[in-house]
Amino acid sequence: QVQLVESGGGLVQAGGSLRLSCAASGRTFSRYAMGWFRQAPGKERELVASISTGGLSTYYADSVKGRFTISRDNAKGTLYLQMNSLKPEDTAAYYCAARDLARPSLEVKQYNYWGQGTQVTVSS
Repeated sequence: QVQLVESGGGLVQAGGSLRLSCAASGRTFSRYAMGWFRQAPGKERELVASISTGGLSTYYADSVKGRFTISRDNAKGTLYLQMNSLKPEDTAAYYCAARDLARPSLEVKQYNYWGQGTQVTVSS
């Protein structure tokens, strides 16, 4: 198993930036494809970005493309999400998730392990 702990959320004004981190412990981090998801009140959890085990393959939701960057440091066992040009509609709880395969997935149910989440609030 792998344990995931997110950090870096907070309150920011529209146009600002935040960097989320997800620290992994337990089994070897590099064996997991990773994803960042978010869930706003009353809405379903959605994939924001994902990354393959080696970091060479990434995916972004259209709503964040060009503004968010996902990356990973396998030596440190940490996943990142750099969020720039934040908008009020980015407000949500953000979760990192691990999938016990090399390739990430677009589907929530394909991820085996989840962190507790970190809140991001963007004020207008």
